[in-house]
Amino acid sequence: MSSTTRPVVVEAAGALVWRVRTGRLQVALVHRPRYDDWSWPKGKLDPGESVVAAAWREVAEETGDDVVLGAPLPPLEYPMSDGRTKRVHYWAAQVAGRVDAAALRARPPVPRASRDEIDQVRWFDVEAAAARLTRAADRAPLVSLVAAHAKGRLDTRALVVVRHGTARRRAAWTEGEASRPLTPAGRLQAQRLVPVVSAFGAARVVTSPWQRCVDTVQPYGALAQVPTETADVLSEAGHAASPARVAALVHELLQWPGDSLLCTHRPVLPTVIDTLAQHARRSVVGALPVGDPFLHPAQVLVAHVAQTAKGPRVVAAEVHRAPLSA
Repeated sequence: MSSTTRPVVVEAAGALVWRVRTGRLQVALVHRPRYDDWSWPKGKLDPGESVVAAAWREVAEETGDDVVLGAPLPPLEYPMSDGRTKRVHYWAAQVAGRVDAAALRARPPVPRASRDEIDQVRWFDVEAAAARLTRAADRAPLVSLVAAHAKGRLDTRALVVVRHGTARRRAAWTEGEASRPLTPAGRLQAQRLVPVVSAFGAARVVTSPWQRCVDTVQPYGALAQVPTETADVLSEAGHAASPARVAALVHELLQWPGDSLLCTHRPVLPTVIDTLAQHARRSVVGALPVGDPFLHPAQVLVAHVAQTAKGPRVVAAEVHRAPLSA
């Protein structure tokens, strides 16, 4: 690729993998012998890869651990030697456990990085990690992670809200709204959603029973080996009959102790998002989509939920879209 066609910004992704041992917050660092530096596990996106898929893949390559992403952390940008800018997206993450088995089944195998690339992976108390990091700028996401832990906002579960993929036009489908299917592009979107949904550990799949929603979650459900729960209230007709029942279902998923996936339609999204906003910190409400269409076809809203003494609290939110080209 010539210098005139190279992207100005090189996208990369990684995670701060954390745990608590004997009451102390710890994070994992990797050592790169080529640069003799200690840093967060991270790397550039593969062609056609989303930032969240790159984050869990790179952590698996560099640490040997499968992880589930939590809330996003501040990204870092810095100049590269060729004049371009590298932007690194970070998330808090935890090593996957038994409850994450479904999400891991939906992922392809990830080969471990060679010892020439990564020769050490070590856990440090956060104070020691801050001192061990080679680049001072790498401390910024750590500061955010420590602050979230101190406020009880680090240990979260995800509610992944998906608008169904691109469907056949209403005017071109005469067999009823409930059976209107995805287009070929919509089916591709459904496949490309799998590594995005897997990133956040979804172990429960709840969807409108209408065909375009069922087909959107089918690839993930099949690979994760998770049964698909259909809820009439998530259809356009069900929502029109009782928005309150939609709000009640969203509240149930916010209280559920695992990570979940909800798929629905554009007219239902205002009620879903309003329910999330009612349970969100004031600063997070501004990160939720506002105004029609709220989400584009196959776009994903991830609500990160902490369980508090006052009930579930949405402490962070982010929007993603699976790439369509490789």
